[in-house]
Amino acid sequence: MKKLYFIIGSQDLYGDQTLMQAENNGKEIARFLSQKLEGKAYIEAMPIVRNADEAYNVCIKATSDSECIGVIMWMHTFSPAKMWIRALQALKKPMLHLHTQFNEKLPYQSIDMDFMNLNQSAHGDREFGFICTRLRIAREVVVGYYKHDDVIAQISKFCDVANAIDFSRSLRVGMLGNNMRDVAVTDGDRVESEIKYGWNVNYYGIGDLCELIAKVSEEETDAKMAEYTQKYEIDTQSIEAVREQAKYEVAFEKFISRERLGALTDTFQDLHGLRQLPGLAAQNLMSKGIGFGPEGDYKTSALSAVLFEMAKNRNGATGFTEDYTYDLTSGSELELASHMLEVPPAFAAEKPKIQVHPLGIGGKSDPARLVFNSISGDAIAVSMVDLGNRFRLICAKISLIRQPEEMPKLPVARIMWKLKPDFKTGAAAWIYSGGAHHAVVSTALDVDDIRLFAKMTRTELVVIDENTNLSTFEQQLEMLEIIAKA
Repeated sequence: MKKLYFIIGSQDLYGDQTLMQAENNGKEIARFLSQKLEGKAYIEAMPIVRNADEAYNVCIKATSDSECIGVIMWMHTFSPAKMWIRALQALKKPMLHLHTQFNEKLPYQSIDMDFMNLNQSAHGDREFGFICTRLRIAREVVVGYYKHDDVIAQISKFCDVANAIDFSRSLRVGMLGNNMRDVAVTDGDRVESEIKYGWNVNYYGIGDLCELIAKVSEEETDAKMAEYTQKYEIDTQSIEAVREQAKYEVAFEKFISRERLGALTDTFQDLHGLRQLPGLAAQNLMSKGIGFGPEGDYKTSALSAVLFEMAKNRNGATGFTEDYTYDLTSGSELELASHMLEVPPAFAAEKPKIQVHPLGIGGKSDPARLVFNSISGDAIAVSMVDLGNRFRLICAKISLIRQPEEMPKLPVARIMWKLKPDFKTGAAAWIYSGGAHHAVVSTALDVDDIRLFAKMTRTELVVIDENTNLSTFEQQLEMLEIIAKA
């Protein structure tokens, strides 16, 4: 299991008895938090830090430990911050600064200077906080008693994000074909993506997949069909078209395993050797946490894989969607977000149906795909764009709703939502910020998760929510542009 280091700061002026008590208190906090985060990460208490060498050594250890996804820092006593400079410069893992203390209440009748000297995180954490600010260290500060539910919830959220960042740093993305020709927003600097996020993005010819498809056996296809039958309702007479998608998914799984991939893209402009555009195959892969982006959109593919990882211990749906069309009824505007084929079944409000219908693009035979109506609830839509000198995350609060009427002639997954704070403001803000027509939507994650991911990866973030005002929003974008050019 992945782990978080719990690092307790002090100094060597307090004497052995005080230092031993501080270390034991830290171990107790780590033990308690480990129980609360069971299944997510183990909190490992480190020996108490008394000087610059010990601070440096524990930060180097955290950085080099492949099982460590981040650190929790707590200055139990006063810990002079100059001793942390070299250590913090060496630390390459996400940091949570926990501003807490071992006791919840002051022992008013018995408090003395010994108690004050031992329990002075109000002093020590401010000293530590200054040096982090001076060094421009990205970190999350969580304030409150460590046993309180709100504090545990914040630590748990940090754990999810730290785990996603750890996953991101070794993510490999396979592009079957290149970016859709002449499309701008889905493209990006793949080298910079690897430098900043760890995403190793590489092109593969579609022939690499076709070779594997040709070798898929009938037995392997039968097994995949049995999986489909168990998970979905087969609502078509064109069973051979469904079997074709089953072959694609078997081949995809072999390709993913061979190339150690966590995300994929394809494009309907490069289908040589395929009878259908992958639909059902891509949808079912997403249900297993494989990131996906159509039209060669590697950023959405990688981002969806990372957010799958972030949300894996939570309830709710996460996955790729595409902005398509609107209901512009005044005062009741809605967006219909869908795609030709590849919306993940996590958003299905009922058991998805496998259907086969013509597809008016790509010039291939009728593909099998999952058809369903969407769940409802609060959600976020997240887009990543490359602005040339930096990446930007756009995170919008939305409300998924059940469709007002049936759509019997639209044989795809159908997701409808309302924009916040209202349609005109939400849509204009998205467009002003350069948001793409592809996004990762999640009912499991919230704006704070994306804020934390953006902070820890030093990615520019703009948020569109119920408080967005277009005049102020445009000023924010102008200010971000000025800062980026400084």
